[in-house]
Formats: sequence, C-alpha cells, structure tokens
Amino acid sequence: MKKVSAKISSNRSFGFLFFVVFFVISLWPLKSQGDLRLWAFILSLIFLVLGVLNSRFLAPLNKLWFKFGILLGSIVSPIVMGAVFFVVVTPVGLIMRLIGKDLLKTNKFKNVSTYWIKRDKQNSTMKKQF
Repeated sequence: MKKVSAKISSNRSFGFLFFVVFFVISLWPLKSQGDLRLWAFILSLIFLVLGVLNSRFLAPLNKLWFKFGILLGSIVSPIVMGAVFFVVVTPVGLIMRLIGKDLLKTNKFKNVSTYWIKRDKQNSTMKKQF
C-alpha cells in the first residue's frame, strides 16, 4: 500500500461528527413511533463533551477512524473506477469499432511515409487568450 499524505482532522471536529452520528441514531426510532435509543444518546453526549473540550481521549479513535477511511478508499476507489471503465468506456469503444470510427487515427497504412497531418492554415495563436 502506498503512503497517503492526507491531514487528519482535529479531535474537536471528530467529536462533533460522532456526536451528530450517534444523536441521529438515538432519535431515529422516534420517526416510526419507537423509543429513544438511550445507549446512542449517552454516547452522543460523551462525544459532544469530549469534542467541546478537544480531549486527547479522542486522538486514538480519530487515528483509527482516519486509517479506516484510508483503507476503505483504497478498496472502493479501484472498484468504482473499474466499474466506470467496464460500464462506460468499454461499450463506447466497442460501439465505435462496430460503426467503423477511428477517432485516434490509429489505422496503419503501409504505403505512407509519415503520419503527420499537414495543416494549411494556423487555427489560432496563443497570444491574447483572455
């Protein structure tokens, strides 16, 4: 695995994030006439207090959460990029081959001496672009 150079978030923002997450978990059953999840409510209050105090108790959890995010990114990113390639790029390439398009002009002709494209006029200059 290659070294990732990302900055870890502060303990304060980590505490606030998990306060919100556990607070939402504690209130979720109320949506369907259920009871408050007391364990999640207490946990959210603990994260709120530790987040406000910017406690060092959150540092190991913050580091663990950061490493989990890096691991998850290294697993999910190649899967998503592979899916995009096989769902979008591959069918477009196959369709282009079927209809006979050669957008990159990769057809090789044996009787030509060069593949340079001769331009008769200059399309534009790079002066005064903006």
